[in-house]
Amino acid sequence: MKALTPWQPRPLLTLRHEMNDLFKRFFGEALDSGDLAVDAWAPSVDVEETDKEIVIKADLPGVEPKDVDISVVDNTLVLKGEKKEERETKKKNYHRTERFVGQFYRQVPLPPGADPDKISASSSKGVVTITVPKTAAAQPKKITVQSRD
Repeated sequence: MKALTPWQPRPLLTLRHEMNDLFKRFFGEALDSGDLAVDAWAPSVDVEETDKEIVIKADLPGVEPKDVDISVVDNTLVLKGEKKEERETKKKNYHRTERFVGQFYRQVPLPPGADPDKISASSSKGVVTITVPKTAAAQPKKITVQSRD
């Protein structure tokens, strides 16, 4: 018996699976298959570079500082950890508990001249700020222009 639809759903399913795989690889799947889950999420980060340092701000609302792991591997800053959240609502007719547990992972390549030995990090109101100073050799040198008049 012939299908009544002018198109076959198989190619669309294949395309859908390929697109899902693409988005997982690009946005969420951990690249190192170590201790991270397949469905890790990547927090939003802002990276700002000044003459003396690189400042990285990562949005991690609800994540305790003890649950954040920051390291440098091959001139790449690696930010990973786990978010644990639990909400409980008790009303007259019902009791609801919601839990969320998920791992996060983000890599930020460091430019030449970054000093990984002097990195500092702090957390305030759900934002982790990581400061990577530059070596003296990597900082721009000011040259004054002298007048010959």
